[in-house]
Amino acid sequence: MNIREVAQLAKVSTATVSRTINGSSKVTPETAERVRRAIEQLRFYPNTNARALGSGKSSLYGLIISDITNPFFPELVKSFEDIAVQHGQEVLVANTNYDPARMEICVSRMLQRKVDGVAIMTSEMDEKFIDEFNSRGIPLVFLDTGKPQKLISNIVIDYAAGVNAAVEHLIGFGHTSVGFISGPMSLASARIRRKAFVSSLKQKGVRLDPSMIEEGNHRVDGGHDAMARLLSKRIRPTAVLASNDMTAIGALGAIHERGLRVPEDISLAGFDDIEISSFTQPSLTTVKLSRNDVAKVAFRSLYDINVNAGKGGEYRIQPLLVVRRSTGPAPVKPGKR
Repeated sequence: MNIREVAQLAKVSTATVSRTINGSSKVTPETAERVRRAIEQLRFYPNTNARALGSGKSSLYGLIISDITNPFFPELVKSFEDIAVQHGQEVLVANTNYDPARMEICVSRMLQRKVDGVAIMTSEMDEKFIDEFNSRGIPLVFLDTGKPQKLISNIVIDYAAGVNAAVEHLIGFGHTSVGFISGPMSLASARIRRKAFVSSLKQKGVRLDPSMIEEGNHRVDGGHDAMARLLSKRIRPTAVLASNDMTAIGALGAIHERGLRVPEDISLAGFDDIEISSFTQPSLTTVKLSRNDVAKVAFRSLYDINVNAGKGGEYRIQPLLVVRRSTGPAPVKPGKR
């Protein structure tokens, strides 16, 4: 099939078919619909490379994530792609694995494919890459780490509110010895969550024991090892908040290995509310960060700049506490080794 056959079936010129494919406002809605029906009937697949050359737009958005093995990110990718498809856009996904060298490769791929915008749902990006995108007029949206300006938007997650809700929930159960497993301190989001935890305890008049904070890596193994270290202390916490659900799931394994029960001996809470968290044993209390909300805001910010000549801005998303079976009343006496 070729564009001429589409034009003949739709009874329009080949130029009109091209304008319709490229989303030109010069084509009336009635004519555009006729062309789309002809394309579907003939199963014609436009050459996206040619389309990019003709319109200056690739109809391709980049999505850079940190860790494809963490269910949070595939769920985010799915939501972002669903929205993109609804708007006739494609998505190029790249995974950095928290590695600056891989980030450079990801950026290079985006530039080579001439993407129309990039959602950077990962850790900090080097300024030189931001400048490169900016010089080419490519809009960006960051998750927590961007500075709103021309062509750049930032999505701010209210981690403080989410962490505060989890801490308040645990303290409400009578826990005064509360531990925390952070993410890698090299990540801004991990530093923000740790700071929020410390601040929340202070606000509620609960003494902070620095030994009750351990660093993980946002993965299951890191959560397991950090929890094992907490359990090895002379006085262990009666409740632990993990920086994400993968960390909490690893911590859950370490607790079970010690022959302890959740929540009877130790209450455990996570952050993100990935799908599997409702199926762990026991099901995980967690702070829900809606991937769908993040994806909607990320896509809309890029789309507005591209299509509606919008400006970069700041968007806020509020996490919500989801209470399940992994948290409960503090034991009568703090556990000792």
